[in-house]
Amino acid sequence: MGNRKWIAGIVTAALMVMAAGCSSQTAVEESVQTSAGRTEAPSTEAEVVKPTAPSPSEIEPFPGAEKETKAEPLKGGKRIVVMTDIHYLAESLTDEGDMFQSMVEHGDGKLTNYVWEITDAAFEEIQLLNPDVLIISGDLSLQGEKKSHEELAGKLDALERAGITVVVIPGNHDINNPSAAVYSGADRYPAEPTTPADFVRIYKEFGYSEANSRDTSSLSYTYDLSPSMRLLMLDTCQYEPRNRVGGMIKTETYEWIDRQLEAANEDGVILLPVAHHNLLEESKVYVDDCTIEHSEELIQKLEGENIPLFLSGHLHVQHFMRNNSFGIHEIVTSSLSTPPCQYGVLEYMEDESFSYHTRQVDMEKWARRHRSTDENLLNFNTYSPPTLNRIFYNQAYDAMKDSAEEETGSLFVKLSETQKQQMSKVYADINAACYAGRAYEVVEEAVKQPGYGMWQEYCYPAILYEYLEYIVEDAVKDYNSLSVE
Repeated sequence: MGNRKWIAGIVTAALMVMAAGCSSQTAVEESVQTSAGRTEAPSTEAEVVKPTAPSPSEIEPFPGAEKETKAEPLKGGKRIVVMTDIHYLAESLTDEGDMFQSMVEHGDGKLTNYVWEITDAAFEEIQLLNPDVLIISGDLSLQGEKKSHEELAGKLDALERAGITVVVIPGNHDINNPSAAVYSGADRYPAEPTTPADFVRIYKEFGYSEANSRDTSSLSYTYDLSPSMRLLMLDTCQYEPRNRVGGMIKTETYEWIDRQLEAANEDGVILLPVAHHNLLEESKVYVDDCTIEHSEELIQKLEGENIPLFLSGHLHVQHFMRNNSFGIHEIVTSSLSTPPCQYGVLEYMEDESFSYHTRQVDMEKWARRHRSTDENLLNFNTYSPPTLNRIFYNQAYDAMKDSAEEETGSLFVKLSETQKQQMSKVYADINAACYAGRAYEVVEEAVKQPGYGMWQEYCYPAILYEYLEYIVEDAVKDYNSLSVE
């Protein structure tokens, strides 16, 4: 097997990458057609043949979809598939050598080493759901590489030709990102980034050319799903002159939003807002990077029109909450490329009741169908959970390992190797479950472990401790399904 088949030995991550996908970059700065070979990364090595790539003669596009039963169309509403934070990397931008492996191993949980297969499998799978639309709410690319956007757009074009309508909105990684890179051997080189004009051109057939209204101050637009339902696709990203992690909405865009709210009233249509960044404080620890700046203004506008639901991503964690006990609901869908590699299915009715649940991409089924010989794909359900756990273990461990003495409040203590290991393990167990929206399943037992008691005793590293405590406090339900009448 090629080098990337050993990615499961995950190590190290930087402190500010550890808690959520809203981080700007990893410690090693990161910068549907079926997966293809490398052609552009400068390398003297012979081209690597991927064991996961079937011969074109063996399969048809989206093979077998016609042999399985598709869901019936939803009556009285729209079935919406929500994907976010794919972080796709064009295959021509990596030879999967040492630098690429280091980027993955020192990352925040994204399985970039399998992003091609995960994306293909997800796009193939959702055809059976017979959705009215696929919404991709930002961070389509790894680090805004122009080629990554172009290659992903090719897959979206194939998906639309298969009968699935697609609309997209940018994320904080996607535009004017100086971290766009080519990975070759032990080196990385700058890749061509994506400008706002590039983004609109590349994805013009996935919302922009079909928009009901376009905002001239951002890449926001509205899209009519039907005569009675309209998407409000909000560009909450900051990318002038270069990208930033946090989200905000310009004054001019708020003026455009006001006009769209008024138009929706006049047209008698339901308005469903979508953005990359979070409307509510879904992450109590990383508010500045995850929640739209001054989002209370947007909340007030949406609740003033009795809009019940807001969709977002960015956090990489599966979550939902409601503003106070009577306001708007927000559903945050987790990253498609981060285990458990899932997406959301929303049934949004014309009376504005809705039902949402997640579905994990069935990678093992996809691997069998495509005659893969990759054991990690064939056994993805046992490969991916421990891989994510190892990433989070090392995030905690590396935050503690660099100094012999650790500051804990006004005291200085030396943490032993055993203490660091025990603390890292409990952090990994809790955080991995949190990403899947199921922290409630592990918290009761995890807090009984000696490592958790050490976190409470030492409160160090402070940001990790604060994040861990928030997860424990928040772990009261399964965040993978929500129904509102």
